Amino acid sequence: MFDLVLGTGNRHKVIELRGMLPAHEFRLVCLADLPAAIDVNETGSTFADNACLKAGEQAVNLGRWVLAEDSGLCVDALDGRPGVHSARFAGKHGDDEANNRLLISQMLGVVTGNRGAAFHTHIAVADPTGRIVLQSHGHCRGVIAGEPSGDGGFGYDPLFVIPEYHLTFAQLGIAVKSVLSHRSRALRAILPGLRQLARQHATGGR
Repeated sequence: MFDLVLGTGNRHKVIELRGMLPAHEFRLVCLADLPAAIDVNETGSTFADNACLKAGEQAVNLGRWVLAEDSGLCVDALDGRPGVHSARFAGKHGDDEANNRLLISQMLGVVTGNRGAAFHTHIAVADPTGRIVLQSHGHCRGVIAGEPSGDGGFGYDPLFVIPEYHLTFAQLGIAVKSVLSHRSRALRAILPGLRQLARQHATGGR
């Protein structure tokens, strides 16, 4: 099995990632289980920048393989905001309720046809020296609702409507989200490379 650190402290993301990486192929450890893990400053201007920062710096710190991702919501009517600042849109990092309230207030008066948005995820995998060896990107288009709906998910999920289903990510649940979401698409794109790394690791290859 290939030992891989999930470079996130977000328990919701850990659950999603664990559900998509085959347990018989990867031995997964999250940052919460590693006392030596560090907080990496997300100073990048793009999702790719931040994913690579989090993977590379954490890998060097731990001396282990690290998969990290950076995700966010880009709203058409807000010129792509909140973007890389999605988790701290309202000021405090990870305050989902405040972020959703701010998004609702900034979308007041925006007509239905102009409420398009997209979730984006960039994934990066670093070797124990911090070298980025794999990258992928995924996105998912949707529409911003006028008010939150659903008890599932996290972040902006209660406001992100999938038009084909007429339901938010928070209403669809993790099973459907794991098929449609930006994160699942990015992970599916990178999985063949991860499996190759696992095979090389098992045979002592580089």
